[in-house]
Amino acid sequence: SNHLACLSCVEFCGLRGSVLRVDPITMTGVSREVITLQLGHYSNFVGTHWWNLQDASLCYDPGSAPPEVQSDSVFREGQTPGGSVTYTPRLIAMDLKGTLCSGFAHPEPGARPDPSVCLHRKSPDVAAGRESVRPWRSCSGSCYLVKTTAPPGGHSAPRTGSVTVHKHSQPEKNCFLEDLERLDKGQILAEAEFCSASQLQRSGPLAMDSFNNQLTRVQKNYRLEGSVTVWSDFLRLHLHPHSVAVIHQFNHDGEAHRLETFGQGESVLQGALLDELEDRLHFFVEECDYLQVPPLPLLRPLPPPRLSHWPRVSQGFQVLCDLEDGFAGLGSKVTELLQDSYGGRGILTWGVAPVVHRDSTPARDQYHLLNAALGTVNMAAHSSLFCPLTLRGGLGRRPPPPPLFPLLSFDPSLWYHSSALLALALDALTVPYRLRNNGAPMWQVADSLAVSGRKVVAAYGAVPFPMMPGGSLPDALRACADALPWKPLSACPEAAGGRCYGQWSTLRGYEDQKLISCLSPGIEPPSPLHGLLSGEDVLSAYVSSFYPSAPLALQLVSASSKLTPPFPQIFSPALDAQGFMRGGASPAGGECPVPSSVWTPSPCLNRLSSAAPAVSSVPILTSLQSGTALHPFLSELQRAATTFDVRRRAPSFLSQGPEMADYQEALEELCLLGRCYHDDSGGTTRSSSEDDD
Repeated sequence: SNHLACLSCVEFCGLRGSVLRVDPITMTGVSREVITLQLGHYSNFVGTHWWNLQDASLCYDPGSAPPEVQSDSVFREGQTPGGSVTYTPRLIAMDLKGTLCSGFAHPEPGARPDPSVCLHRKSPDVAAGRESVRPWRSCSGSCYLVKTTAPPGGHSAPRTGSVTVHKHSQPEKNCFLEDLERLDKGQILAEAEFCSASQLQRSGPLAMDSFNNQLTRVQKNYRLEGSVTVWSDFLRLHLHPHSVAVIHQFNHDGEAHRLETFGQGESVLQGALLDELEDRLHFFVEECDYLQVPPLPLLRPLPPPRLSHWPRVSQGFQVLCDLEDGFAGLGSKVTELLQDSYGGRGILTWGVAPVVHRDSTPARDQYHLLNAALGTVNMAAHSSLFCPLTLRGGLGRRPPPPPLFPLLSFDPSLWYHSSALLALALDALTVPYRLRNNGAPMWQVADSLAVSGRKVVAAYGAVPFPMMPGGSLPDALRACADALPWKPLSACPEAAGGRCYGQWSTLRGYEDQKLISCLSPGIEPPSPLHGLLSGEDVLSAYVSSFYPSAPLALQLVSASSKLTPPFPQIFSPALDAQGFMRGGASPAGGECPVPSSVWTPSPCLNRLSSAAPAVSSVPILTSLQSGTALHPFLSELQRAATTFDVRRRAPSFLSQGPEMADYQEALEELCLLGRCYHDDSGGTTRSSSEDDD
């Protein structure tokens, strides 16, 4: 069951240290659509893992109970010309030329996708001499539709002059993509030889069997660390024609035509690209406002996911944007466009940054710093809420090392790994406005945290949250002793004794574990937490012991994130298949950074050792906080950008904007933003009016 303890925006500002409940009618049964925008290559890495998690959680059993997390808040239904019903992400993903596999059909510059066409598993019939639609399978298992019109008579016009033919070989597909292609063709994976085409069995279309069941039945575990170079290498679901937008003016690889500066990103969103983005936005937004969910069962061509039967109302946008390259400028313009065009809806922006940039140089590192400073202040100004999301220890010139997660074994410098961890945390952080019942709309999440103009928040996560099988929530929290179990996900460590202005905590994936301690009569509770009567009271009492005066909103969700291929197996052997601690393991765990020699490019390894079975789900505890810990983070970022003489040491950074006066004004605004989080009260609680002063 789903449990919620939440504060409304008015109550959040006016009360301290209490947990209140929202009206249970809020969001109940209504599919509040969220439109997702992914801007930049690392954002698409995080977004691809996140969408894979959503696809793995879809429920196809019409007789099962509706899942707690409502999938049709982020997915949309459509229909192909052949009549097949599709279920695709409500997504706009923007990236540069060269970031998609060559098997992925790139739309031509200025091309407009057909809004009546959706992608589907099987190709439609094409009549001769008519406009045809050709679904193209990418190396990632994704499709994009390319429209071609045959001339009358089916013959092309003769060409004159010499013709030069350029050929290049198709890139080699990794094991996961090969298997995904076989499943798309209606083949069944053999259980004996996972990667042998000779062992495949032919069958008809997969009408009643999902890809998840196929991959689970053969117990397949992929190791793609050496074969993933772009995000489309591990995308497991199909996209709508309106989803992928390629910026052809800039290259992903190479030294020429790179999108490296904030000003380049701002200037690129104009003309044809701006028109294309607006067309895509209008398509998804208008569909959310006016369409209703059909009452009849749908096929994909599988049994349909559980859907609600209520009018659709778009609640807002979640934006993932690269923070340290030119996409920071593009994201600033995109959020400004969303604010101007859809000001009444929530805009939650996540500024993502990898631990290590590819092809990094000292000059580019300076660009990364300046882009992060300008992107933070501009996207925060145009968003309802802005949250940096990174595993780096900081965004300054000499950041501390990444945080260590005791129950994970991964390489933070590997994008495929770090983006998987961030996506898993993001799956829990975004739960409040995606719940079927008793959720909180996006605007309420934003308004409850953005108090007194503090629109920047920090994310924290215990990934996974250490729980013992058969244990209880009080036992797990008591084992954490005197330290909070989560680690910083925003390059913003919590300060000892720091003040928190507001917090939204989510516990997801406790499954069948007990939320309270069931003590026999007469037994003395081992801790005050064991004497409480609800899971909300237990978690609230624990968090409030660290932040006694902070307003707190809680979300407890039983269902966990489903970890299916190709999610990397980055978990410690101390976890069982459900992500709980094995008997005898210490919940605190030991810091276990994986040696860099472990993750080297190698052929696909499809089995994990018997000592480390695949983890299929994990409990996660996350927190979104607005507190004094953001003051040193923002101040350091502003100070590092201010002390750098951009006109003398990097004059090309401002060659395409912003103007020097605008640049200095942005840094002053960043300084003022950091002061909003400065606590000079000496630990005493001030009223909201004093905060405003």
